[in-house]
Amino acid sequence: MIAYLVGTIEEKRENFLIIDVNGIGYELAISNNTLVSLPMEGETAKVLTYMQVKEDGVCLYGFANEEEKLMFLRLITVSGIGPKMAISILSGLKLSDLIIAILNEDANLLSKIKGLGKKSAERICLELKDKVSTTSIELDAGQTYAQNYNETALNDAVETLISLGVNKNEAYRLARSKASQDATAEEIILKVLKELGR
Repeated sequence: MIAYLVGTIEEKRENFLIIDVNGIGYELAISNNTLVSLPMEGETAKVLTYMQVKEDGVCLYGFANEEEKLMFLRLITVSGIGPKMAISILSGLKLSDLIIAILNEDANLLSKIKGLGKKSAERICLELKDKVSTTSIELDAGQTYAQNYNETALNDAVETLISLGVNKNEAYRLARSKASQDATAEEIILKVLKELGR
């Protein structure tokens, strides 16, 4: 089992990383959260890994920190959630927001993540609620979100952001972090675009 890799980042793209370790290039599947946490291409990094051995090959999954890897390991214990889906879930929300959604049993929020159905979202909440804790990661004011929000405004904002070229999971994650009960779609969009520097 490969626990981690230390090497030079050769290439990193959405959900994809190649790291050169002593002349050998390892390809890893990663979340968007890990993508933004890692150094630039050409720099050295330590990436925690999970190795999946299947009949048709071996897959490596990479993580920027222990907290994300631990959540990944918890997610794949849930029936119907494989490593690829777990990476999509980790890409769909900040880790702190994901934990809060599970603790609040917010299956509606989780089911907005690309590829995750309502029943699977409910199963995640049910099976992981007692296994996750907000004490395992830092939760500052900027990472949490209002539990009550205008769903129509949020959905309109997400659709607009996607039309502007923002990745679906990233659009939802960012819009959800800016949503509140009184926020309009326009206000959410403006806040997200400001964060993205557009």
